[in-house]
Amino acid sequence: MADYDLVVIGSGVGGYPCAIRAAQLGLKAAIVEKRPKLGGTCLNVGCIPSKALLESSDLYYGVRHRLSEHGISCGDVDLDLGTLMERKQKIVTDLVDGVGLLMKKNKVKVFNGRGVLVGPHKVTVEGEDGTTDLDTKAVCLAMGSAPVELPFAPFDGKQIISSKEALELEEVPEHLVVIGAGAVGLELGSVWSRFGAKVTVIEMLDRIAPFADKQMSNALQRALEEQGLEFRLSTKVTDISKLKKNLKIALEDKDGAADEIRGDMVLVAVGRRAVIEGGGLEDAGVELEDGKRVKVDEHFRTNLEDVYAVGDLIRGPMLAHKAEDEGMAVAELVAGKPGHVNYDAIPNVVYTEPELAMVGKTAEELKEAGVPVATGRFPFKINGRAKGLGLVDGMVKILAHKETDQVLGVHIVGPRASELIAEATVAMEFSSSSEDLARTCHPHPTLSEAIREAALAVDKRSINS
Repeated sequence: MADYDLVVIGSGVGGYPCAIRAAQLGLKAAIVEKRPKLGGTCLNVGCIPSKALLESSDLYYGVRHRLSEHGISCGDVDLDLGTLMERKQKIVTDLVDGVGLLMKKNKVKVFNGRGVLVGPHKVTVEGEDGTTDLDTKAVCLAMGSAPVELPFAPFDGKQIISSKEALELEEVPEHLVVIGAGAVGLELGSVWSRFGAKVTVIEMLDRIAPFADKQMSNALQRALEEQGLEFRLSTKVTDISKLKKNLKIALEDKDGAADEIRGDMVLVAVGRRAVIEGGGLEDAGVELEDGKRVKVDEHFRTNLEDVYAVGDLIRGPMLAHKAEDEGMAVAELVAGKPGHVNYDAIPNVVYTEPELAMVGKTAEELKEAGVPVATGRFPFKINGRAKGLGLVDGMVKILAHKETDQVLGVHIVGPRASELIAEATVAMEFSSSSEDLARTCHPHPTLSEAIREAALAVDKRSINS
């Protein structure tokens, strides 16, 4: 007889919701975590601490650069990085401890140690005090991901750093060079730029946030450049050399021309890789896609019976909320229920200021697919609430099918875009039309009115533009 109905390997935002949902459905669940603390990358060294630093840095930047237009003068402003980091860590600790309490509340057994998949129905926990064998009816692999290193410049934790070290710096670097203009590079580059560092972002592709709608990534770049960030696009890093006082970063542009810049610290933010090593996957016979991610079917099942995988281990964007939905879906499938994730309605956010948020298809994707599109736009510079906040960069852009009016994509660059995108996600989840958004009464004055105005603009009937 099995010890558990479901054993989850990994307690990140894919793993712990999976275990909780399983317990809610009456299954006997256990979770295995190799780190001393629960919560995975997101809570410990990812989403949560980075957003804490983004908020602190935005306040600091706002006091120095935005308050004067409100008639508020503060004189000299000091940055106490130690206190700021203590605040960040307290937020992390509170949430991590909260996950532990949730495990107890839902009667999920926690095992500390490395979880190794031995076979379809067996997991071994390699802990400090020895090994423990767990027999289980089902297994969910949720080991997450880790930062990608450059082959010619491995992380040293001091001068060549990953996102983890960028969240823990003890002083503001003089010149931070960021390699990669995705969400991690832009967010952490913004943090240290606001704190006073010179920041140069190097991107191999021809634009920042290359996953986003091109018009919106261009709008975000203009706003960040106004704040002082420097971008080197269509440029790749070919080598990093350590000098006596700083680093020499060798560059090559799209035409093959060589160049170099100097910086005292390099943040490598070129992506993340699935953590497939150390979990026994290869020995157990788990099939991989291109040797990089776990191969699963439409129900998150691997090629092994009753073994599932979620989150950064499998195909799709490496997003915390995607992993959470997949984890809960797996628990429901194991319990015999119809677990499902709608991949057409998963939002994506870059938490800079202004923020970039999107859900659905970009204009470029729809054009390539030959889909007829009607577009509505509304700029924040004529939104009353945005003007009151003094945050007027960006716009809302809605893409709807030209014949059926179904919303196919919503893209926002602007204040609180991460919160505004939820309305668009609900609309897409229920296959709404732009007319549905246009006829929904929005409170005035709010930022959300920009969504309604953009929806009205799809039919060329925006009231305020």
